[in-house]
Amino acid sequence: MDSLFQAYRTFFGKGDALYQLFSPYRICPLGAHVDHQWGLVSGFAFDKGIDFLFSETETGKVEMCSLSFEGLMTFNVQKPVDEKQQNWGDYLRGAVWALQQDFQLKKGIKGVVKGSMPIGGVSSSAALLCGFVMALAKVNHIELDKMQVIHYASEAERNYVGLRNGILDQACVVLCESDKLLYLDTKTSEYTLLPFGGGTRELPFEIGVFFSGVTRKLTGTDYNLRVSECKTAAWMLQAYEDIPLRELEETRLRDIDEELFIRHEDKLPERFMKRARHFFTECDRVRDGVEAWKAGDIKKFGEYINKSCESSINNYECGSPELIALYEIMKTTEGIYGGRFSGAGFKGACIALIDPAMKDTIRETMTNRYLKKFPQYNETFEVFFCKPSNGVEFL
Repeated sequence: MDSLFQAYRTFFGKGDALYQLFSPYRICPLGAHVDHQWGLVSGFAFDKGIDFLFSETETGKVEMCSLSFEGLMTFNVQKPVDEKQQNWGDYLRGAVWALQQDFQLKKGIKGVVKGSMPIGGVSSSAALLCGFVMALAKVNHIELDKMQVIHYASEAERNYVGLRNGILDQACVVLCESDKLLYLDTKTSEYTLLPFGGGTRELPFEIGVFFSGVTRKLTGTDYNLRVSECKTAAWMLQAYEDIPLRELEETRLRDIDEELFIRHEDKLPERFMKRARHFFTECDRVRDGVEAWKAGDIKKFGEYINKSCESSINNYECGSPELIALYEIMKTTEGIYGGRFSGAGFKGACIALIDPAMKDTIRETMTNRYLKKFPQYNETFEVFFCKPSNGVEFL
């Protein structure tokens, strides 16, 4: 935090009443690629994320700099922000745009943000958006509950930035508690925070995050294409049963009964059959994984995480050569209960639940085996070990 205060003084001087906020990154152990289809998901926030240090401006002007990205982002919350600039400031503008749909913003923000990890797979965008929504609400004296923060951050990413995701990322950033698993129905927004083993045992794991060294931007991958493929699969399955169709944008695989899918899956073109198969089997894995979690069986829970990644590779067909290599190494590394691609799974990172007593061995094994295969990432491959944390909060 000292570097944030120093940067703030450099850019803005002294004498302002400062607010501090921490917005965590997240992982989804089970529930990959189903939130945009209103599926079932699970998640943890963890103790790495984005720190905010800021004060209010009476004029409505926003001046934000980042210690992770270049450029001072400047605009005014009292004016329309419809035009994107194709830089990290679009997430800030998106938060303003979303809030402007329901509120008249008068006060702006000047401040500094700093991320504690490389971007790619841990939902840094959701951490930035949720934190900035809360910061704007704070200085404008707008009372938002947790689900409203999730709503405005999600609206910003989906309808302003242009990534057609669901609410998984934002829900983890906002709702999670450090000693519990978030279990969320993304159709109804109903959620439960589940203690491990019914609350009779401490968490027996930490979170390993293995950055491939390849960064990516989801709006430049096949992420949105996969969303369209899932919706098309749902549309075709409804057509086979003469179910009245809605607009494709309003159609989701959660609208389909699994028995209907089983009746017609052989008729679907292969790519659409695979996307639907991933959705239904992944929702089943979430249900089964939650039962293993409640029973305190971390090994069984980890096995479901591995199966999730297998389906991501074979049915959802995502994963770069680097991520697939990391997954294969994780499967045979002692001390790793289970792991998979994190985030969209096109580049970025893999995550795993690991035995804390084996951290040194895991770091050495993962690093040596991965860099032997991909020596070009010697300078950018990184390993982090983290612990689950609470969601976004003012400090």
